[in-house]
Amino acid sequence: MQFTNFFIFFLTSLFYGTADFEKAEKLYQQEKWDEAKVLFQQCLKENPKDFKSIEYLGDIAGHQKKWDEAIKYYKSLKIQFPKTASYFYKYGGAFGMKAKSVNKFKALGMISEIEDSFLMAAKLDPKHTECRWALVMFYIQLPRIIGGSEAKAQKYSNELMAISKVDGYLSKGYIDEYYERFSDAEKDYSKAHEIGNSKITFQKLYNLYLNKIKDSVKAKRLKEQFEK
Repeated sequence: MQFTNFFIFFLTSLFYGTADFEKAEKLYQQEKWDEAKVLFQQCLKENPKDFKSIEYLGDIAGHQKKWDEAIKYYKSLKIQFPKTASYFYKYGGAFGMKAKSVNKFKALGMISEIEDSFLMAAKLDPKHTECRWALVMFYIQLPRIIGGSEAKAQKYSNELMAISKVDGYLSKGYIDEYYERFSDAEKDYSKAHEIGNSKITFQKLYNLYLNKIKDSVKAKRLKEQFEK
């Protein structure tokens, strides 16, 4: 009798836990962050090692710009799963966003943590595009005196090129645009758009024409072609 009662309790707990998680996921997809957070926290209370709930809670904290909270959740994941690239990427990303929200002196102390996290993600997953994009942007935006480097950015842009031609050309366009090499950026974005023909590739080239090259004729022509 005791075993039967325990088994019924176990199944009931399992059912309600699954139902709460599925409901929380739907709320998350609807961007109802506060409501989803409550349910994911309940799932975590019932199962402290529920890594999917931990990740969702980190993502919600990110959407709400609660960077310390996001860092806490992602840190627990990268410790629990030291060979999963996405957790290191998200951890580094949360730290990067926190660095942008504090003064420059405090941000300096976070640089190595951000860089090491992105590098570890790249090491763990040779095809992880997001961390390579993060490294391209990190090395370009970081002042040279504290580790910024176009050569390092180009290295990860080349790795993106080997994974995805579209991402490769977009990243090279990003680098050229940053350094105001607008003619080269136009070539890169044009190649990316020729291959991808997506809203993202269109927007990059269109914005370059309109805001940097200041060629409204090219911008208009590109828009007409894309909207056909």
